[in-house]
Amino acid sequence: MKNKIIKIFLAFLIFLIALFVPFKNELINTILYFVSYILVGFDVIQEAFEHFFKGKFFDENCLMLIATLGAFAIKEFPEAVCVMLFYQVGEMLQDYAVDKSKKSITQLMDIRPDFACVKRNNKIFKVNPNEVNIGETIIVKPGEKIPLDGIILEGSSLLDTSGLTGESVPKEVIVGDTVLSGCINQTSLLTLKVTKKFTESTVSKILDLVENASSKKSKSENFITKFAKYYTPIVVLIAIILAIIPPFVLHISTFQVWIYRALTFLVVSCPCALVLSIPLGFFAGIGSASKMGILIKGGNYLERLANSEIIVFDKTGTLTKGTFEVQKIDAVNISKQELLKLATFSENYSNHPISLSLKNAYGKEIDLNSISDFQEISGFGISCKIDGKEVLIGNEKWMKQNNIDYIKSNEVGTILYIALEKNFVGSIIIADQIKEDSKQAISDLKNQSIKKTVMLTGDKKEISENIAKELQIDEVYSELLPTDKAKKLEEIMASKSPNENVIFVGDGMNDSPVLALSDVGIAMGGLGSDSSIEAADVVLMTDEPSKICNAIRLSKKTMIIVRQNIIFAIFVKLLVLALSAFGLSTMWSAVFADVGVSIICVLNSLRILNFGRF
Repeated sequence: MKNKIIKIFLAFLIFLIALFVPFKNELINTILYFVSYILVGFDVIQEAFEHFFKGKFFDENCLMLIATLGAFAIKEFPEAVCVMLFYQVGEMLQDYAVDKSKKSITQLMDIRPDFACVKRNNKIFKVNPNEVNIGETIIVKPGEKIPLDGIILEGSSLLDTSGLTGESVPKEVIVGDTVLSGCINQTSLLTLKVTKKFTESTVSKILDLVENASSKKSKSENFITKFAKYYTPIVVLIAIILAIIPPFVLHISTFQVWIYRALTFLVVSCPCALVLSIPLGFFAGIGSASKMGILIKGGNYLERLANSEIIVFDKTGTLTKGTFEVQKIDAVNISKQELLKLATFSENYSNHPISLSLKNAYGKEIDLNSISDFQEISGFGISCKIDGKEVLIGNEKWMKQNNIDYIKSNEVGTILYIALEKNFVGSIIIADQIKEDSKQAISDLKNQSIKKTVMLTGDKKEISENIAKELQIDEVYSELLPTDKAKKLEEIMASKSPNENVIFVGDGMNDSPVLALSDVGIAMGGLGSDSSIEAADVVLMTDEPSKICNAIRLSKKTMIIVRQNIIFAIFVKLLVLALSAFGLSTMWSAVFADVGVSIICVLNSLRILNFGRF
């Protein structure tokens, strides 16, 4: 950049000397113009010849070279040099704008670790993260990035996860917690056991996604590429006709007048404003999404998000937390605490998530010596003895099978009925918790022009319908197997409008078929989940449904800016092309229609990077 500025400055000085110092010998002025032209335009000339020999006859450099050499041929020396000067200044400003956008996006994803401190033979070695194997122990000091995914062996700390999730609140971690590469250790020394090699780590997968996102082009980007391919040769042909037909066939004015108009026409014709600014718009959109903790795998998915009318949700882990919690305790003839104790002790040896939820609610140490004769009957419940007394815990079928006179609960959720010494003593309701922002997310989506919301789940009908009613979801289909989900999604997609899309949102673990089948698959809570990153088109770094609204708003904003660039660039170019054909435009306006419009479109695209601030 510095060398380019020096060349432009020197060329401008020589140009001013040639323009304002009238030498007796006009040849000196001509030579000065030519030296100034070569100095400022050498890069353009070199690239034009390289592209010419590669068969690229109609790129911007070739057209600029033809136009300026033509101006020299008709002795319009000052204009030829000015056009090249103006063009190079515009290119420099344009490069600066593009570099700034790329640096902004790089800063958003500044999560790549530089090194790992690995412990080997009781010594610490600073090595490349690629050289650390699974099972090795690494040390992460306060202020350092966590280089690899791992489990905490020693220490507790606060982690800055903003580079991964976009969340500003630090996350507290303790021994036994899984931590992800790319986070920054803030407060205390951590000792980790590595669980994934660097190539399979979270940070590596995220960086790969961002780096390759631009390779998947949207319809708008493909249109511009095809447009430029056919548009430029047609314009060159029109310029040739413009230079020959009027003076030689129609005998209108002189050849010099029409060659000038044709050369001006050529300068205007370059479609660089479209070819550069449209992909940059999508690139900026993907970068802005990354800043908010949303990974979008390509411009095509960003475009599809903007044109979506139906959104289909999985339930568990998507709209709900996916973890069971004790919601209600109904005790009969004993205290609630005693009933919870009986249930917790009885479920102690079970592998079901219900056991964990009971232990969390009980919150005390379990005396294993008081539990005996444990027996689990699949599909029914558990039989055991607590302090020598028989306890039965399970569903309604278990109560009926043991002839227990129980009180049926009408609560929604998983209901555990408990009997002590063949006498019913109460029930405990355990249910999945709805996420804090799920209801607001559904409301916001409907305000984002989403016409229909649907929930597909394998859970019981009454539980699913209760959640759908609370969240105001339009349609719900329950008790579905993974294959049933795929069939139902196919039915939904068949009912959509031709130009609209269907979004499926799942937790990415068992929803891979439907994530791949939908127009846009969004993985909730996909951070660190291999299956979600592989199958989904969009990966949310946290499990917040509200981020879907942000992704759709961003996609619509991106598409508005992209369309603004297309309309503005085509309108200005067609206007100046028409004016230059009738001799009402000079090369100055031609350069503005080319370089000036490009800069305006690029700067307009960069507005997308500020989306997250509003």
